[in-house]
Amino acid sequence: MKPSGKLYLIPTTLGDTTNNEQAQQNNPMDVLPQTVRRTVEFIDDYIVENEKTARKFIKSIAPEKVQATLCLSALNKHTAVSEYNKMIQPCMEGKNVGLMSEAGCPAIADPGAAIVKLAHEKGIQVVPLVGPSSILLAMMASGMNGQGFTFNGYLPIEKTEKKNVLKNLEKLSSDKNQSQIFIETPYRNNKLLEDILQALQPSTHLCVAADITLPTEYIKTLHVADWKKVTVDLHNRPTIFIIHKM
Repeated sequence: MKPSGKLYLIPTTLGDTTNNEQAQQNNPMDVLPQTVRRTVEFIDDYIVENEKTARKFIKSIAPEKVQATLCLSALNKHTAVSEYNKMIQPCMEGKNVGLMSEAGCPAIADPGAAIVKLAHEKGIQVVPLVGPSSILLAMMASGMNGQGFTFNGYLPIEKTEKKNVLKNLEKLSSDKNQSQIFIETPYRNNKLLEDILQALQPSTHLCVAADITLPTEYIKTLHVADWKKVTVDLHNRPTIFIIHKM
């Protein structure tokens, strides 16, 4: 029997470093180890969220790779579960497959987790590669409790429900001495910050970490009371929010 291929979890950059002014200041390989480049160079089958941006990323770190040889399968919220087996079929045929997120590490706050689970069920070896995780980098830079923390994903959109969730997270943070991490769709960041400052107690710590690893990186931890004196525009900037109530 032919040995199965491996599923490589390939990290990407945390922002677009491929075709604009930002790209001139920030080379992808400044934040990615050479292992990522070498892995991309020998894999032709990929599972990605967006084919266009994935091809652009591959070209940016492995410009000599022939794009015509690539076979990309799209994995996003519109992908039917019935398609998952087809995506990892190349592994069953002895080929290696790369799983990539739109930003950062695959399978962390990312639909790729379902593919990783299926790979384990099929006996396929899963190989995670080192790369930037906005969640961990924000936690590292926050100065908050790194021994106990929880990632909560997206908060509710509706204002009253969001306020209640924020207050519950604040209480949980205090009761368990636990940092609470969450995110928002980038174009709603300013509204979320406004809601946080309205809902939480003045003494609660808040870390805002935006554009991590990019030239425009902004990371600051202050009490809620002090954040009310700060003006910052987070619109369309990938941002991690962390709260901790002592």
